Amino acid sequence: MASIQYREIDGRSGGFYVLLGALGVLVLAGLAAAWTMEHQGHHITGMSNRIVWGTPHVFAVFLIVAASGALNVASIASVFGRELYKPLARLSGLLAVTLLAGGLAVLVLDLGRPDRLIVAMTHYNFKSIFAWNIFLYTGFFAVVALYLWTMFERRMNGYTQRAGVLAFLWRLILTTGTGSIFGFLVAREPYDSALLAPLFIVMSFSFGLAIFVLVLMAACRWSGRPLGDALLARLGNLLGVFVAAVLYFVAVHHLTNLYLARQLELERFLLLDGGVYTVLFWIGQILVGSIVPLVLVYAVRGRAALAAAAACVIAGGLAQVYVIIIGGQAYPQQIFPGKDVSSTFFDGVIASYSPSLPEIALGVGGVGLALALTVLGLRVLPFLPRSLADGEAAAA
Repeated sequence: MASIQYREIDGRSGGFYVLLGALGVLVLAGLAAAWTMEHQGHHITGMSNRIVWGTPHVFAVFLIVAASGALNVASIASVFGRELYKPLARLSGLLAVTLLAGGLAVLVLDLGRPDRLIVAMTHYNFKSIFAWNIFLYTGFFAVVALYLWTMFERRMNGYTQRAGVLAFLWRLILTTGTGSIFGFLVAREPYDSALLAPLFIVMSFSFGLAIFVLVLMAACRWSGRPLGDALLARLGNLLGVFVAAVLYFVAVHHLTNLYLARQLELERFLLLDGGVYTVLFWIGQILVGSIVPLVLVYAVRGRAALAAAAACVIAGGLAQVYVIIIGGQAYPQQIFPGKDVSSTFFDGVIASYSPSLPEIALGVGGVGLALALTVLGLRVLPFLPRSLADGEAAAA
């Protein structure tokens, strides 16, 4: 690591302040949305007592999952000893922290009563996966901070691999815990599956790397730092592998449900008759989020193709999380399997949901916060190498 020269970005140009100001506007919009929902009540949103996790949860879960995956580049360097990725390890750790901060900010502000977080932090029900996730999320900040310290402090460079192994294991557990939030909800048929935990892990690899690629390309372009084609080609191939892995686990998940007779109605809802959820699954998740990126990465190639592929993975990832979270709640609970149930509470009826402007603003505000923290981190500390040209990156 000593042969790699790092330098913070200058941050003196007008474009830098315009970018920071635009991200600040997104953060303020998110805070305004949270304040509005807090004072007027969640009745102004599209949520109800049937859809209790709305669009803010989609953004929050996406950012939390992506935070784990953003650390993958650093793990490849430290844990698996791939020297080519070592110059990128610091930026990988920074993105892991900022994305998690943005996701948790949305999650806390969407509670309706953020002050009740104090209760969750002082009274634990260890039978609840939510209680365990408090330790996993806060522990992730500490572990990644330790990991970054071993990278920044030259005297601690000898401990980087050990810290990397700890961070690698911790993020696998963290993403497993996030997926288990849904996998343990046996009362809802769309969630009740042991495959959700590994699915969330491969989703994190894909989402996190897509965000990392876009941030890396933008940071190097705007700061005038060389970025080699060979390095981007490696990242593109890695992104393609992760996208294919997500597609594989999604296929296994749905084929497993199709094999079970009691899940056929659920699969019919998601794959054929689910309206917006079916459209988001086939067009958003499968076409835009999987097939198009694979074509761009392996057939078209090039910088523009890689950037477009990463953007498609992010868009498809948001669609995928939307289908999992919102679609899973919209499908009616089967309280009495095999029986026809009707009541004034809309039993057996698909729940309706339309995201409201405050919900979208809060979610986008979390994205803005994560990116703003990333920009400030790059300005204050040397997270980026002076050069990532092919020859210099390979030598490092």
